[in-house]
Amino acid sequence: MKRVVPLLMLALLAGCGEKEDVLEPSGSKQVTLMLDYFPNADHAGVYAAQAGRHFEQAGLDVEIRQPPDPAAPIKQVAAGRVDLAISYEPEVLRARDEGLKVVSVAAIVVKPLTSIISLPEAKIRKPADLRGKTVATAGIDYQSAYLQTILDDAGVPRDSVKEHNVGFSLTPALLTGKVDAVLGAFWNYEGTELKLKGRRPRIIRMEQAGVPTYNELVLVANTGGLQRDGDKIRAFIGALSRGVRDLREDPDEAIKGLLEANPDLDPELQRAAVEVTLPLFLAPKGEPFGWQDPEEWDAFGAWMQEKQLLKAPPDVRASYDNGLLPGSGL
Repeated sequence: MKRVVPLLMLALLAGCGEKEDVLEPSGSKQVTLMLDYFPNADHAGVYAAQAGRHFEQAGLDVEIRQPPDPAAPIKQVAAGRVDLAISYEPEVLRARDEGLKVVSVAAIVVKPLTSIISLPEAKIRKPADLRGKTVATAGIDYQSAYLQTILDDAGVPRDSVKEHNVGFSLTPALLTGKVDAVLGAFWNYEGTELKLKGRRPRIIRMEQAGVPTYNELVLVANTGGLQRDGDKIRAFIGALSRGVRDLREDPDEAIKGLLEANPDLDPELQRAAVEVTLPLFLAPKGEPFGWQDPEEWDAFGAWMQEKQLLKAPPDVRASYDNGLLPGSGL
């Protein structure tokens, strides 16, 4: 989902063990990648691939850009101003609903990171405990839909819970006691930071509370670029998979590229976030790095339509493509 981080950032990792394409440099092909946010732990695999020269070895010259705002990356891809962007599965479905020619070509984070986070004094251990509480969101419509789904699944009357739009100030709202819980913070990052600060956060994950599971972060391309730039995109994903492997095998070494790109990051937090996120970046056994599960996409697309988050029935199977993953479609 759309990232809404006031002070915090995320973690990135991915799976290994799948068949790898054999990539050899053949000149220097330019690739522009727009991040979904400024450099943070979510992008550790990208920077590990760059620092390990995996892009270079694949014959790619990768330029990494930061977005002017979180909504920009997918629009820049659709307009052909960048080759690839990091975005979110809900945003891909919404963009296509609005007529934008984009497609997800790889899952970077294969499960939701979005969560409900509270502190012990709120006494929220499970969704049913939200009755009578105030929950902050960032004012994003599908966050409200997440909350409604969770309440319905737990048998909690919607009107017994107050939703409060705090914009990007989710964590401050929680820490100052303005709300009992926040929905929109990431369990692997905000949750980890709160743990490091000794605040003992209590976390309810979306896919464990009634919301269909989805890929939190995906790599997005222009649909017109799949045939025109397919080899380049495949090479990028293959190089990224090797960067992620480096990160998994030696996080302390592989994370250096990220810390150099953003010296303001807290190294302890980045390492801790990467560690807890590791399982989410592993593809199912026998599937290639970046695998996007068709049944999960179908279910999440149907949920978005049911919640009237889309104007028309989604063509879900055209919204993603697994054919450019390492070892796929060869």
